[in-house]
Amino acid sequence: MPLLIIRHAESVENATKHHGFYQDPRPYGGAAAHWISHDLVGLTPRGFRQARWLADLLPALAGDEPHVYTSTYRRAIDTALIALPDLPNGRHQQTALLDEQHYGDATYMTKRELFATYPDQAEVRRERKHLWTAPGAGESLAEGVRRRAAAFAAQAQSELRSASAVVAFTHQTTAVALRSLLEGRPLPEVLAEERQAKLPNAAILHYSLRDGRFVRTGTVIPPI
Repeated sequence: MPLLIIRHAESVENATKHHGFYQDPRPYGGAAAHWISHDLVGLTPRGFRQARWLADLLPALAGDEPHVYTSTYRRAIDTALIALPDLPNGRHQQTALLDEQHYGDATYMTKRELFATYPDQAEVRRERKHLWTAPGAGESLAEGVRRRAAAFAAQAQSELRSASAVVAFTHQTTAVALRSLLEGRPLPEVLAEERQAKLPNAAILHYSLRDGRFVRTGTVIPPI
C-alpha cells in the first residue's frame, strides 16, 4: 500500500505572497499573523481546481478507505475535503504532526523586517535556515518540524501494515522534512533541490514500504 504525501492546493497566501501577506512592515503582530495563517487562509479558485483534480486522481492511487490525515491548517483541511468528499466517517483525521513550520513572532515577516527586529538571528537564518528557530515559541525545520515528521512517518509505517493506503495533506516545509526522513537524505540536500524547483501546490509524492523502508516511487504534478 502507498503513502501519499500531498502539498495542499494553492492558497490565498501562496497567490498573494509578495504583495499581500508579506507587507513591510506587517499590519499585525506575530500572534495575529499566526492565527490568520492557521485559521483564515483558504484556497484560491485555482486551488479549488487543483483539489478537484486530486479528487479525480486519488481513488485510483489510494484505493478503498485509505487512512487520511491533514494538518490542522484550514488550507490543508479544505484541500482534503474537496479531494476526498465521500470519505467514510472516521477516516479523515487532523494532526498537528503535519502542520506547517511554526514561525512564531516572525510569521509573515519579510527578511528585511526580520533581520532588523532580530539582528542576532540574521546569520543563521541566512546561512543555515534549517537550523534557525523562529522567535516567539516558533520551531526550527531541523528539530521541531523534523521531529513531528518522524512521528508521523512511524505512524504511517504502522498503518500501512493494515493493507490500507495512507494519504497525508500537509505543507511545503513539512513535506521537505518528510522527504528527508523517508528518503534517508540530509535536510540541506533536499532544501537545495527545493530552491531549484519548489514542490508545487497539490503535488503528490508517492512512497511504498519495502522491507521496512520507504522507497519513493513517483511524483505527480498537477497540470493546473
